[in-house]
Amino acid sequence: MRAHLSKQEQADLPAVVRNLGILAHVDAGKTTVTERMLYLAGATYKRGEVHDGTTVTDFDSQERDRGITIFAAAVSCVWDGHRVNLIDTPGHVDFSDEVERSLRVLDGAIAVFDAVAGVEPQSESVWRRADRYGVPRVAFVNKLDRAGADLDAAVESIRRRLHRAPLVVQLPIGQEDRFAGVVDLVRMRALVWEGDACQEGPVPEDLLDEARRRRRLLEESVAELHADALEEFCALPSISDRTLAAALRDLTASGAGLVVLCGSAYRNRGIEPLLDAVVAYLPSPLDVPAVRGVDGAERAADPEAPLAALAFKVSSTATGRLTYLRVYSGTMRKGDMVLDTGTGRTERVSRILRVQADRHTEVDRAVAGDIVAVVGLKSARTGTTLCAPEAPLVLEPPSAADPVVSVAIEARRSVDADRLASALARLAEEDPSLAVRTDAETGQTLLSGMGELHLEVAAEKLRRDHGLDVAVGRPQVALRETVTLGVAGLLYRHVKQDGGAGQFAHVVLDVEPLDGEPGSEGFEFRSTVVGGRVPREYVRAVEAGCRDALADGPLGGHPVTGLRVTLTDGATHPKDSSDLAFRTAGRLALREALRACAVELLEPVVEVTVTVPDDTAGGVLGDLAARRGRISGSSARAGTVVITAVVPLAEVFGYATRLRSRTQGRGTFTTRPAGYAPAR
Repeated sequence: MRAHLSKQEQADLPAVVRNLGILAHVDAGKTTVTERMLYLAGATYKRGEVHDGTTVTDFDSQERDRGITIFAAAVSCVWDGHRVNLIDTPGHVDFSDEVERSLRVLDGAIAVFDAVAGVEPQSESVWRRADRYGVPRVAFVNKLDRAGADLDAAVESIRRRLHRAPLVVQLPIGQEDRFAGVVDLVRMRALVWEGDACQEGPVPEDLLDEARRRRRLLEESVAELHADALEEFCALPSISDRTLAAALRDLTASGAGLVVLCGSAYRNRGIEPLLDAVVAYLPSPLDVPAVRGVDGAERAADPEAPLAALAFKVSSTATGRLTYLRVYSGTMRKGDMVLDTGTGRTERVSRILRVQADRHTEVDRAVAGDIVAVVGLKSARTGTTLCAPEAPLVLEPPSAADPVVSVAIEARRSVDADRLASALARLAEEDPSLAVRTDAETGQTLLSGMGELHLEVAAEKLRRDHGLDVAVGRPQVALRETVTLGVAGLLYRHVKQDGGAGQFAHVVLDVEPLDGEPGSEGFEFRSTVVGGRVPREYVRAVEAGCRDALADGPLGGHPVTGLRVTLTDGATHPKDSSDLAFRTAGRLALREALRACAVELLEPVVEVTVTVPDDTAGGVLGDLAARRGRISGSSARAGTVVITAVVPLAEVFGYATRLRSRTQGRGTFTTRPAGYAPAR
């Protein structure tokens, strides 16, 4: 069959497709790695540079102005007969929800690490997110041409902080500014770059002993983790290249080991073997488990199966509304009718586009394993499942993080109020981590997001893309309330008679901190009622009522978290009891119980990692303490000090300016969410 297909069609078959993301901390070189991959694969004819604002994936004007990736961008290229669909994800913590949505639809990923800094905070954060989705990864230690670059130190930080067995398959040739190439330890060959040209040859004599030693270490590490490799390791003098490569692929798929490559994307060194590793070690759509619906039904990555696709991104462009899809099974053709399981509506696919960041190429079809954009869907939202109308299936959507920072936003001109409401609704549709609501007390429109920069970008988007002059208020954090001392045996009777059928519900609740520790997050409901005094369907109604009551706490109307509610007893009426009565009783009972409990306020906190010159560390430590920060560690590194502290999010606003003034512009910092802590 394949002999009758064109080269383009062969590259679209699931077996030769690789769907992967580029993950890393901000400024580790993700976008540069993506640009070099596109250039070497022939998808672009000029190398884009972040500092010049000429990259393919950072096409938005704000990305080019700020020099960082803000929006996940999908691109595609062909390498060695395989279609590689790439998603370049943001590295800044404020845009981690973009990473979350991308990971949901990927089969593999390249984790990029800085050869000087090693594993940085956001690297660790996105790594855990990839663990949650079970995404196989290979690692690329970038920037080996920088002063202070150390492959072994970076690998050790991977072992220590990510708890994954690193399997280093390359040895650098030269150090820092003399870095010229790598020794491939799997095939025992040298790859040396002169300009853009890669020359393959024998291992240099001065590196031969070290290369053999490291090859032996690689074989030992693989044999410890892989049964077939262990058998060959014990029976023969060494493991064959073929067995070693097969074992590395198996260990990558299972997550038992992490293949580590190295290079310098900016100098265009190490990218060809990275693309080879993507093809050799990362799975195709056929290699990953069949996608499973929420009802347990499975769909394999078969172009002949019924269609199942997940929308993971929605964006508005000058040419219309684009819905980005991962096709998990079946084939979608231009003009097909698809079922939107979120709304139950059937819609027509007008056009199917192969995405190249902000440029698109129209295609006639998309098959299982493809990542494409479609035009014509009016109601599809992020997380919507699109499927064949005759074979409905609902896939689990990507989880959305709760916003932690809010600002008041309004149009400076009253005539723009309606346009602002429409623009905010469109922003929230494109980015589910943004939330828009109206404050019941003040009447202000509040825009909530993941951080200060996230909201700055959203406000700037309103100005640039929608032509709105908006005023933005000071950021406010999203507070929570929690129980520190509970109550037991609170009795509540809900009795209502107003003509006709009445309402009767009797419940007894115990309320306590979750896990016995004040400040824990979450909510747990359980029932210890015996003898059928409260039927099971009414128990569910009581739980629903309790969840309703969590929306407004007794201290300031903030959401309540970190508590366990136990229904211990109750009573029913043969005629007047109902789901509504018990739901109302549950809501009012928990509100009354919370007023009787000891309740405290929680505020969001972040882990701040500050890198400053050692002569300014004292002042920075004092400033963090003044911001109610708790120092959790510090370490010295080549004339700098790296300080880690847990600081209330409200105290981080404006910290960048303060840090620059204290360190003469030489200090940097990063943050990552660390949950909630009691407000002091």
